[in-house]
Amino acid sequence: MISKQMQDKLNDQINLELYSSYIYASMAAYFDSINLDGFSSWMKAQAGEELKHAMKVFGYVCERAGRVELKAIAAPKIDWASPLAAFEDAYKHECHVSSSYHKLVDVCQSEKDFATLNFIQWFIAEQVEEEDSVLKIVEQLKIVKDAPGGLFMIDRGLAQRQG
Repeated sequence: MISKQMQDKLNDQINLELYSSYIYASMAAYFDSINLDGFSSWMKAQAGEELKHAMKVFGYVCERAGRVELKAIAAPKIDWASPLAAFEDAYKHECHVSSSYHKLVDVCQSEKDFATLNFIQWFIAEQVEEEDSVLKIVEQLKIVKDAPGGLFMIDRGLAQRQG
């Protein structure tokens, strides 16, 4: 059985993952509004992945005889100054999510909850991948700056992501 403190922290993580899905869905809508379909497709796939993460934590809480308590999800931002600004926000958000998982590790260690620590290790590794993939796009967008041809090449490449 899971402790009350760990249950609460995992419920917070579920909320953060659901919020992550909202952010990426909002970014997809922004990219749709400026006719960058590849960017939008990438963000939609990311929104789906974040929802899967939330449900993975949800399932774990239930498996440990805990109680999932869903909370209100904050409304995400809806506009960005540029594709680069949107991806910079995505990168900052992924770093925030990573930090949240690191704090969960601290709680696991203090409670000697090795089962949850083992469970969370997958997310720690996943966050390394998440940060890396978003940062690479940020760096590409910095290289192309305002060159429309470069932006459209990145758009075409992002459209290739499988959901």
